[in-house]
Amino acid sequence: MTVPLPRTAALTGVLATAATFALSACGAASDASTTAGAKSAATATTAKAFGGIDALAKEAKKEGTLHAIALPRDWANYGAVIDGFEKQYGIKVEVENPKGASQDEINAVTSRKGQDSAPDVLDLGSSFAQSAAQQGLLAPYMVAGFADIPDDQKDSIGRWSNDYGGYISFGCDAKRVQTCPTSFKDLLKPEYKGQVALTGNPGKSGSAFGAVYAAALASGGSFDDIQPGIDFFAKLKKNGNYTSVQSTSATIEKGETPISIDWDYLNAGYTDEFKSKGLDWTVAVPSDGQFSQYYSQAINGSAPHPAAARLWQEYLYSTEGQNLRLKGYARPALMTAMKEAGTLDKAAAAKLPKVSGTPTFPTESQQSNAEFTISQGWGQAVSG
Repeated sequence: MTVPLPRTAALTGVLATAATFALSACGAASDASTTAGAKSAATATTAKAFGGIDALAKEAKKEGTLHAIALPRDWANYGAVIDGFEKQYGIKVEVENPKGASQDEINAVTSRKGQDSAPDVLDLGSSFAQSAAQQGLLAPYMVAGFADIPDDQKDSIGRWSNDYGGYISFGCDAKRVQTCPTSFKDLLKPEYKGQVALTGNPGKSGSAFGAVYAAALASGGSFDDIQPGIDFFAKLKKNGNYTSVQSTSATIEKGETPISIDWDYLNAGYTDEFKSKGLDWTVAVPSDGQFSQYYSQAINGSAPHPAAARLWQEYLYSTEGQNLRLKGYARPALMTAMKEAGTLDKAAAAKLPKVSGTPTFPTESQQSNAEFTISQGWGQAVSG
């Protein structure tokens, strides 16, 4: 996850450059987790290369633990995903800083290289995944269903691949807001004074980054020009509608952030969560700024539990793992392939927030330029 979440500025549809990756031989990952045939999990690029899923599972069971960062249980159904993995393989998933962001994950990889406390796996906004790959931080690994992941949603040598995604949406407390907004243009209305919130800083939070990109698309911008999105929030701040309170489930319950711009799967999950508490949380994908983004999975190149890390990837992209994403209102990367194979959970798919048209995505360079623009202009735009 943001719950300032993990992973961040994501955006799908980006082919990372297929550069050669030299796996660093250090720490526990350099000499641990080998089969009797001296195959190392730390260098295995597929389960087959390690002797198959069963061999990988056996070695992972010996490691006993999977270390992750920034995986909130209420984000894209991670609670059920973690529970399912632990039940199936008997491996404990330890999640540090569940409300952390993508940059926090990368910082942990770089600062703890070679240490047992380093994260094994990463869930990153795709821009962060691409950056981590370019820095040589990720291990190439291709899950069993790798070929079915769309080409524009994975690195060609498997350093990262998209897992799940959704659309920027408006979550709205219908009991506190008389008429919930359905467009970015609506957000400028005086009736929303002090009510519009993001999940964090767009330089760290993927959903906030996506919100600025969506606002840009709604305000005459493009994938090449995110500045109109920054200008939109500056205007929203100036007229008093934007609140600097970071939106979380807690602030929503307290009525501090009655309009929260977040991924549709998170807002849809809140609808279910808050219903029993008497809160009427509605969800709308803005009509004038549809922006879709996916989050990517990756393995730390120096993961202290390399077999468990690879087994985790296999579970995430299994039919069970992908359908668990659907049950959390997230759109799985293998959705099209599973639909064709007849393995998709149709009931869960039918509950996804409705959108029209086919999403398009910025290129890697467009996204990098957008990140730079935000880093230079966001603080000044919303300060004061």
